[in-house]
Amino acid sequence: MKFSLFAKVILDQKINKPLDYGIPPELVNKVKLGQRVSILLRKKECKGTIIAFEKKTFIKNVSPILEILTEDSLLTDDLFALATWMSHYYCSSMQKALSCTLPSIVRKDMQQKTQSLIERNISEPKLIAYCAEIRAKFPKQAQVLDEILKHPEGIFLTELLGHKHITKSPIDTLIKNKILRSRKISIDRSELEEDDFFPTKNKQLTEEQTATLKAIESGLESNTFQPHLILGVTGSGKTEIYLQAIEKALKLNKAVIMLVPEIALTSQTIERLKGRFQERIAVFHHRLSDGQRFDAWHKVRKGEISIVVGARSAVFSPVHNLGLLIVDEEQENSYKQLEDSPCYHARDVAVMRAKMANATVILGSATPSLESYYNAKMNKYTLHTLSKRATGIEKPQVKIINMAYEKERAKNFSLFSDPLLQAIAKKIANGEQIILFLNRRGYYTCQVCSNCLKTQSCQHCDVSLTYHRGDNILSCHLCGFTRKPPIEKCLHCKSEETLKYRGPGTEQVERTLHAIFPNIRTLRMDRDTTRHKGSHDKIFRQFRAGKADVLIGTQMIAKGLHFPNVTLVGILGADSSLNIPDFRSNESVFTLITQVAGRSGRGEIEGEVIIQTQLPDHHVIKLASEEKTFEFFDQELNDRKLFGYPPFSRLAKITFSGKDPQKVSSYGEKFHSLLKSKIDSSTELFPLTPCAYTKIKDNHRFQFIIKTKNILTLSKTIKTLPMKTLHSVRVLIDVNPTSTW
Repeated sequence: MKFSLFAKVILDQKINKPLDYGIPPELVNKVKLGQRVSILLRKKECKGTIIAFEKKTFIKNVSPILEILTEDSLLTDDLFALATWMSHYYCSSMQKALSCTLPSIVRKDMQQKTQSLIERNISEPKLIAYCAEIRAKFPKQAQVLDEILKHPEGIFLTELLGHKHITKSPIDTLIKNKILRSRKISIDRSELEEDDFFPTKNKQLTEEQTATLKAIESGLESNTFQPHLILGVTGSGKTEIYLQAIEKALKLNKAVIMLVPEIALTSQTIERLKGRFQERIAVFHHRLSDGQRFDAWHKVRKGEISIVVGARSAVFSPVHNLGLLIVDEEQENSYKQLEDSPCYHARDVAVMRAKMANATVILGSATPSLESYYNAKMNKYTLHTLSKRATGIEKPQVKIINMAYEKERAKNFSLFSDPLLQAIAKKIANGEQIILFLNRRGYYTCQVCSNCLKTQSCQHCDVSLTYHRGDNILSCHLCGFTRKPPIEKCLHCKSEETLKYRGPGTEQVERTLHAIFPNIRTLRMDRDTTRHKGSHDKIFRQFRAGKADVLIGTQMIAKGLHFPNVTLVGILGADSSLNIPDFRSNESVFTLITQVAGRSGRGEIEGEVIIQTQLPDHHVIKLASEEKTFEFFDQELNDRKLFGYPPFSRLAKITFSGKDPQKVSSYGEKFHSLLKSKIDSSTELFPLTPCAYTKIKDNHRFQFIIKTKNILTLSKTIKTLPMKTLHSVRVLIDVNPTSTW
């Protein structure tokens, strides 16, 4: 067959480059960029997406496109351009980049869910008469009609069959006799419950909020790309600015995407959005079922929904006429894709998508990333500072407790300092609420042998096993491996009765608190208590309703949450991450302390924060306790500049993993050597080393870091390396990694 036009198709299979297919004459006027098509690959029917058209091809005996699977393109122009940019910038294949913009639920053979609606086919008076006529002879049919008469607009078949003594046979008979009729109704699985949301009105803005909103509205009206960074202290009213900016975008008939870093924040964000707007809202996060995600995605693509909220993948929502992108808590590492290529950061992708769509983008945080702050200093972003809390309440009073002194005073390890225990008792007596933060889950974080001093580790991963007292197990938090009951003999030296537990977790915090205050009511939020769908929302609702005095949790309670009755925040082990060998460790600790402290005193009563630390004089602890954000940033930027770390350079981390450590290491060294021969003096390669976790899920891991000024040039160089791939070694390229260890 001869073809006048050819399509470049990215297949759903793991093939890194597009393949050429001929377009049959009858399909030439029907094909579009972004359409899904059916093709043959090695005599097997496959599916793919059209990414380009060509009038010529160098492929001999080219195969034809078999069928067009979607009438319209599934990709908006800006999403297609975004996938192309991601492929270049994040050193990813186009197939991987497209899988972000066209998620698997769209590429699957999934259909809209339907249900049968049973309706009357004759008038109500005739139906009543007919029911009376057949009641004695056909009582089961009459019983069906009695139920139908209670539902003048019809009733779903599943609901009808749920009634006692009603079966399918009499329903079929009534339909056959044309007394009733059945028709298929599409069911929207993405619907939100309406009963839980109460209407709210715009709040009066402060001068700082008003100036910020005006600048954002100006960008929305001018249809130009404008990035805004809102640096607002916790409780300064960033969310109110978001809501009023969304209102402006909707008035201009523009769509809105709002990103939140944690699923825990999604329900609270939805509540605020639904309380302010009547528009339907689409929600995207990993806890949704495939059906819910499928329905929401297609509603957005058809233009039926104007507001999208969700975690990082929501940045790829196929909205029409995108006008506003909001990235709340923009500094959060959960916006970073770590497990698979492309290792994108949703914040950076949001900025690039806004640029391609001539849209306005808002990045908001009390502690923005140093990269975003530096971009604002260089006038790439417009910086807006909110220095005061919107309620007018003063910032919480902060106390730093030296736990070395507490340990010496108590002559033993102490989980809670005396000042913290006294404050807890006082707040409970006053009917106020408390948040206790410890970024370690479980009861004990490790089990150590007092004879050989070695930690008992997972047999599949290079990580210590955590003890969970509730389940009486030792568990690996990387692969899920468990030992039940816990071991009693050291795995290394085989000594008995020498194993000791070390390191408190959130489970121990909760049990110890109950031992000290027998009548205290607690809720715990960590991965162990939030495994099930809706569990985050349930815990937050209980705490907000006053059903607990204390909320204990890990970093998922650290940001964005608003509980007006919380007047005390206790931070346990504030310095635990300062010794991590990573250039971002100071920034991470400063951010975490500032964010957690910001949960206190957000209502009408002034708050209190108690920070327990072994390093009370450390500059990061002190600056965070005093909320001296700009001073910390300037000091940290000076240090980064001295050593040439981001934002004064760009990093890439290449990780090699596989079952055989010798093969993995050898392949990594060859890759490193070949890349070194291709780069110039402006790019620096660090040696290949074992990763911090040298083994995960029986895969041995090695990595090297690259420091460069031009990521696009580096990405192009890596893509063109004449390096043969090995099925036994997985290579993951992480551009702008959030950590180097």
